[in-house]
Amino acid sequence: MARYKLTLVYDGTDFRGSQRQARRRTVQGELEKSLRALGWPGASVMLAGRTDAGVHASGQVAALDLDWRHSPEALRDALNAGLPRDVVVAAAAIADAGFHPRFDALSRRYRYFVRFKTVRDPLHERTAWTTWPPADETMLTRIATCFVGRHDFGAFGSATRRGGGTVRTVTESKWTGADEEWCFEIAAEGFLYRLVRRLVYVQIAAAQRRCPEQAVVIALKTGFPSAELAAGLAPPQGLVLVGVEYPVEAGSAAQLTDERMESESAKDVLSEGKRD
Repeated sequence: MARYKLTLVYDGTDFRGSQRQARRRTVQGELEKSLRALGWPGASVMLAGRTDAGVHASGQVAALDLDWRHSPEALRDALNAGLPRDVVVAAAAIADAGFHPRFDALSRRYRYFVRFKTVRDPLHERTAWTTWPPADETMLTRIATCFVGRHDFGAFGSATRRGGGTVRTVTESKWTGADEEWCFEIAAEGFLYRLVRRLVYVQIAAAQRRCPEQAVVIALKTGFPSAELAAGLAPPQGLVLVGVEYPVEAGSAAQLTDERMESESAKDVLSEGKRD
């Protein structure tokens, strides 16, 4: 019996989220179904974190114990043979016996894709948020830098467990892009529930002149939303969990690189909706 670490890529459009739910189609449910076809006797796989309905991943991490007599690559291929087209195991490796994808994580990284267009494009509807009018690019860049550091993000998200804190340390927060296509990238030690989608929404609202920039800054400083802060969430389809970072001592579950996360498997799964 060995502990295996799996890197998952999925198009979240037709899933009710990553975590298993009764009578709902989820990423965890599909993975466990494929595992049981291989004789896996476990009760539940472990995930690095939850993603909401409609949210995608190119670097979700799962772990499980399995008596497997072949190579990790053979396990990857066997699982993929039983998985539906919108989820794939991009990589499999043997991890330390005590490895836990959630509790051992040092940080997580998300990207959110936005298109500023007057007319939506069906080829991008599954993977980006289309909105109008265009945003003030200078303001987007300026606001994003405010989130870096240790802050109380209570005005932008809720704790992941009852009584949990809302202070988090963000190590990177930036916008990149040009013209109509932009991407917000953020990395942190941990995230509040729906935090990334909320941060994207308030930044764009401010940059579209729908709420004062200062309202975002004040909410970050106080931990409480003001009446002037725009209410709402960016839709789920623009959000992608791109990777989870682990300490080297976690064994072969070390660090996920951008090269692995942006493998051909990732590109294939996340573009299924655009080709079909």
